Amino acid sequence: MAFAGVLALASSPLFHSESSLSSSSSSSSSNKVCKPTSVSCSLTPIPCTASTCSPEQPIDSQNKTPQKFSYSRASPSVRWPHLKLSETYPLPPPQTQFTPVAEDAGSDSESKDEGHGNVGFVESLSLDKSNDETQLVLGRPSKTKAKKMTKLALKRAKDWRERVKLFTDRILGLKSDEFVADVLDDRKVQMTPTDFCFVVKWVGQKSWQRALEVYEWLNLRHWYAPNARMLATILAVLGKANQEALAVEIFTRAEPEIGNTVQVYNAMMGVYARNGRFKRVQELLDLMRERGCEPDLVSLNTLINARLRSGAMVPNLAIQLLNDVRRSGLRPDIITYNTLISGCARESNLEEAVKVYADMEAHNCQPDLWTYNAMISVYGRCGQSSKAEQLFKELESKGFFPDAVTYNSLLYAFARELNIEKVRDICEDMVKMGFAKDEMTYNTIIHMYGKQGQHDQAQQIYQDMKILGRIPDAVTYTVLIDSLGKENKITEAANVMSEMLDSGVKPTLRTYSALMCGYAKAGKQVEAQETFDCMIRSGIRPDHLAYSVMLDIFLRSNETKKAMTLYQEMLHDGFMPDNALYEVMLRVLGRENKLETIEKVIRDMEKVCGMNAQVISSILVKGECYDHAAKMLRLAITSGFELDRESLLSILSSYSSCGRHSEACELLAFLKEHAPRSNQLITEAMVVIQCKAGEFDAALAEYSNSKGFYSFSRSCTMYEILIQGCEKNELFGEASQVYSDMRFYGIEPSEHLYQIMVLIYCKMGFPETAHRLIEQADMKGILFDNISIYVDVIEVYGKLKLWQKAESLVGSLKQRCKTVDRKVWNALIQAYAASGCYERARVIFNTMTRDGPSPTVESVNGLLQALIVDGRLDELYVLVQELQDMGFKISKSSILLMLEAFARAGNIFEVKKIYHGMKAAGYFPTMNCFRIIIRLLCRGKQVRDVEAMVSEMEEAGFKPDLSIWNSMLKLYAGIEDFKKTVDVYQRIKEAELQPDEDTYNTLIILYCRDRRPEEGLSLMHEMRRQGLEPKLNTYKSLISAFGKQKSLDQAEELFEELRSNRCKLDRSFYHMMMKMFRNCGNHAKAEKLLSEMKEAGIEPNFATMHLLMASYGSSGQPQEAEKVLDNLKVTGLALDTLPYSSVIDAYLRNGDYNIGIQKLNEMKKGGLEPDHRIWTCFIRAASLSQQTSEAFVLLNALCDAGFDLPIRLLMDKSESLIPDVDHCLEKLEPLEDNAAFNFVNALEDLLWAYELRATASWIFQLAVNRGIYNHDVFRVADKDWGADFRKLSAGSALVGLTLWLDQMQDASLEGYPESPKSVVLITGTSEYNMVSLNSTLKACLWEIGSPFLPCKTRSGLLVAKAHSLRMWLKDSPFCLDLELKDAPALPESNSMQLIDGCFLRRGLVPAFKEINEKLGLVRPKKFARLALLSDEKREKVIQADIEGRKEKLEKMKKRGKVDPSRVSRIKKLQKRTYVRPSMLSNTKQIVSKRRALD
Repeated sequence: MAFAGVLALASSPLFHSESSLSSSSSSSSSNKVCKPTSVSCSLTPIPCTASTCSPEQPIDSQNKTPQKFSYSRASPSVRWPHLKLSETYPLPPPQTQFTPVAEDAGSDSESKDEGHGNVGFVESLSLDKSNDETQLVLGRPSKTKAKKMTKLALKRAKDWRERVKLFTDRILGLKSDEFVADVLDDRKVQMTPTDFCFVVKWVGQKSWQRALEVYEWLNLRHWYAPNARMLATILAVLGKANQEALAVEIFTRAEPEIGNTVQVYNAMMGVYARNGRFKRVQELLDLMRERGCEPDLVSLNTLINARLRSGAMVPNLAIQLLNDVRRSGLRPDIITYNTLISGCARESNLEEAVKVYADMEAHNCQPDLWTYNAMISVYGRCGQSSKAEQLFKELESKGFFPDAVTYNSLLYAFARELNIEKVRDICEDMVKMGFAKDEMTYNTIIHMYGKQGQHDQAQQIYQDMKILGRIPDAVTYTVLIDSLGKENKITEAANVMSEMLDSGVKPTLRTYSALMCGYAKAGKQVEAQETFDCMIRSGIRPDHLAYSVMLDIFLRSNETKKAMTLYQEMLHDGFMPDNALYEVMLRVLGRENKLETIEKVIRDMEKVCGMNAQVISSILVKGECYDHAAKMLRLAITSGFELDRESLLSILSSYSSCGRHSEACELLAFLKEHAPRSNQLITEAMVVIQCKAGEFDAALAEYSNSKGFYSFSRSCTMYEILIQGCEKNELFGEASQVYSDMRFYGIEPSEHLYQIMVLIYCKMGFPETAHRLIEQADMKGILFDNISIYVDVIEVYGKLKLWQKAESLVGSLKQRCKTVDRKVWNALIQAYAASGCYERARVIFNTMTRDGPSPTVESVNGLLQALIVDGRLDELYVLVQELQDMGFKISKSSILLMLEAFARAGNIFEVKKIYHGMKAAGYFPTMNCFRIIIRLLCRGKQVRDVEAMVSEMEEAGFKPDLSIWNSMLKLYAGIEDFKKTVDVYQRIKEAELQPDEDTYNTLIILYCRDRRPEEGLSLMHEMRRQGLEPKLNTYKSLISAFGKQKSLDQAEELFEELRSNRCKLDRSFYHMMMKMFRNCGNHAKAEKLLSEMKEAGIEPNFATMHLLMASYGSSGQPQEAEKVLDNLKVTGLALDTLPYSSVIDAYLRNGDYNIGIQKLNEMKKGGLEPDHRIWTCFIRAASLSQQTSEAFVLLNALCDAGFDLPIRLLMDKSESLIPDVDHCLEKLEPLEDNAAFNFVNALEDLLWAYELRATASWIFQLAVNRGIYNHDVFRVADKDWGADFRKLSAGSALVGLTLWLDQMQDASLEGYPESPKSVVLITGTSEYNMVSLNSTLKACLWEIGSPFLPCKTRSGLLVAKAHSLRMWLKDSPFCLDLELKDAPALPESNSMQLIDGCFLRRGLVPAFKEINEKLGLVRPKKFARLALLSDEKREKVIQADIEGRKEKLEKMKKRGKVDPSRVSRIKKLQKRTYVRPSMLSNTKQIVSKRRALD
């Protein structure tokens, strides 16, 4: 909307008040103001719709409200303190603030804001020739220099000033209940009529009420002859106080002989001109001529000022006004030109200002300082700060000295560009020249920080201003209110208004308007209306802006009745809504179907506003009143107006969108008949109407069918609409084709179309083509004002890593523009950052710092991003420190950028540090920040940190979204905490979030890990019902889980489902199925799967053949495995030891040691040297051999093949072999297939089996030190006391278990580290070389009576209560000596035996079999008690236990039906822990019994 956002604040706080240049006689504008009256209205916190807060119209105080501070820059001795002018121009007296030059009654005492033109040039107004007493003393003043007064003149001047000052001080010193008559009746000195005029004037500068009282008292007493000067004086006082009604009343009742003078008319016109009431001024000028009073140049200057204040300038208005002055027989003077240039400055109309200045030079009117000030102002307002600075530097060469107004104007030019550094430099120069920073200076700086959103800095400047003795005026408060309102900080804005009222400063029209806009933007209609009513009650009449703001608020709030009432008041006061406001009004009325009101508004536009039918039709179209618009369009065509293309297209689009195609055709038929010259346009209309109606395919078809007939006009409108439609529908290829057709037919694109095509080519990823279009537009003189066009091209260049071409585009911009926009520099920095070119980005950053515009947060983020892309994360802190040293404040976005970079790198420590630093700096984490950190912690499996972060997030008011819950699901699934996983899923449901693919896939995989694939399969069916498709990994997990449960049918069904759906399966699926068939002994299906794999186009590799051979080996068919090896040999492929190891392992597992050794020798003959795979096979076979002699046969075979380390470990002293073992592990570590890990596992099994347990212990420690085993395999020192033995072999796990128990025993005795409430041992559920680690460790722990029990919620876990564990470690006889030692001699047979996947002590095997076969699974302590008994006693105890159970059941049967709940209670009793049996007094007996069992 035209009025939208016309708060002048956004444009210039320098214009404190607009000087009325209608002065009838005075040359100088007094810079004193009246003491503001208090505002009795209470203001509640009031926000402006986006349409009422545009940032580019200056706020001024409208001269309607007196300012509290006095602006003394009018005095030459103050304006140029370095010239020592105080002798000639005495400083103003402190109380009355009077200047030596008399002020005209119509001059503007608040013209300091016209620092760009009015502050100074109103001082150059010619002195009144007839009414100013100073003229009697000083004579006619010179226009070029000040005359030196005689001693007599000085004495007289001092006498009348003393008289006037005496009365003024006494009147102003009166209390509220005292009267002026008390002072005036007590005449201590003789007063002339002119003296009384000055008394009224001086008193009026402080209190217009007292001045009016003086005037009325003088009228009653008739103490002076009525004269025009007194009338003009009181009119000027009332005008400055915004008391227009009183001024009109006094002017109307004045006697004709007194009022019918030029001076009085000029004063009254000045009153009207202050409020921009141009029609009233024009009427008064006509009345003046009717009464025979010929207007003078001051009259016409006032008329010009009123016209410039009444509304926006139309093109060539200034030149037209100058011509009007010349047609009146008068010659424009410097005041005329300065008034026009100042008006241009207020509207930022550089073009008109340049025209006026040229006319001024052409007519030999020499510019003065205030002309230059106004020109500097208009250049600054139009964004040409360099030109403003150039004029500033030229001042002295023209014979002028810059004053405070000049500095403030230049300061504003750079403040408008937010160039903080330049503003500081100008302030420093200003102070060096002797000018203290005044209120205008502070207002400009406050406004600059407000536009940047740096409200804390603006508030600090405001506080500094008050500390330094500068009294904030209405503009200061208005600037703060406007800035806060635009940032939606309406509460703070209302507080500023309250502070303004408390300080005694009366709000101006612009103050109220700013607050109303703020309330409107915040959607607080009631508060906005209260502010408007308060403004009315305070005596301030609304102007066009105030009316427009409130009318817009009412309309947008659908309060039509209030809106139309205000609309009528607005018309009555001579203000007309602009076209945009009419559009909003008509749109609201149309929605409410108020057809009569619409008709009345149309009549107002036609009769009151003087709009023609074509303009009205256009407004109606934009107001969505298409039926009325069609009527007005018909009327416009029949009236001879040309057919308006845009209006027609909009009307047709409306008809089309409503399905009113017949009415559209009727309108087109009418236009075809009455507008024959528009046939081409009508031809285009069908294309356009279909585009507007959303029938874009039909529009393209219509265009394609018609473009060959050359029936389209030469305008590019249709092409623009088509191209815009293509862009909207993302049909970028079609848009390019339409553009090519357009150029083929010779139609020149508009600037807008160039911009659209540049954006389209950028979206297509063709920045070179977009760049070429920019160059073509440049060659045709089209320079894009929209800098985002260049920024988009540079950004696409950056994404494609074509930073060199981005450089060339910026280089061309630098040649064309003196200063490159900050957005362009930032885009170039981002382009460098995308390629990791930090050094180049830093050069641009330094250039911005040195030459401007100053870098922003985006610039800093670009530097950080460059380092991140280049992988130089450790340099980020160095850069941040450098930036802070340079005075840059690191923003929240920069911190989040660093945090995200470290999160992507997986650096949890740095992310935590940045997060805590961010909170310490006062930045609150965002939702995305929490999301990034939680994802990282989940990846790092930091369970406690994740839970703490989620709690902190919820305390901050954020609710975890689905992505966070999914991350936590994956975390708990990764650590196999099934209970918490279910809890998370439950919270997802409670939050009413819809699970996505990740949620379902994670849960299914979790069920598979928990060996619950049936539930996972059920969840997959639910997932499909939701329209989600499982991932291949999900299928893989389900198939694997069913395979582990031997549910081959389910696994095969899922596998066949994938194949039938033609999913692209990789080799791993086939390998998994082959393993499954191998484990189940179904080798025929494994072979069949191999052929199916080949049919699917997946060639088997060594791993595939290895699986097949391993399948045969595990089924006891080593010969079949050997056949596969022979087939591989026939293919001629280069074989390694992997297939040989499969065959050898198959023979060794089958007990065919000789054949295995034979195959080893064949491999050596074939040129393959045995490696870690062969070593591991032989060592593992030796660890499972029954007799020691068999083990030696196998290990000697290895020794003969060149690897003697295992046999040496059995035969030699272990301490001497430490370096050899370490060297061997060092060689194996880099090899693939976990060579070192498998080798150490095999060695541990061998050494434990043949009772070399001390040797096994130091090899275990060596593996931990080298990182082959995890360092946290047991964590007693970390106060966790837990252990994780997964993937360890049985012998290695037994070594680790003994070492772990030893460490816990030490901690229990020493009391440190403290234990948790429960201790967890993770064994896992998988088997390693047919050995179940879970079964092996349970058998060992239960044999020694440990308190470890299986976890009830998770398989593969053993849990013990810490207290029970500590007591057992201290008291148990099995824990008396946990030191691992080597046997003095090797046993004749293996001390361990593999039975049912359990690697047991050979002496425990009979007891283990008997207990498991007869009693099944029993409690650990019961197992230990039974295992220690002799065979006979054990058999008796077991038999007694079985009989006891039978008796209990029989008794229950005899009592009647067996209560199921009773049975369940019995079962629970059976599961209870047995009471610890009393310890035998002689522990040696227990140890001896155990040895006897061995």
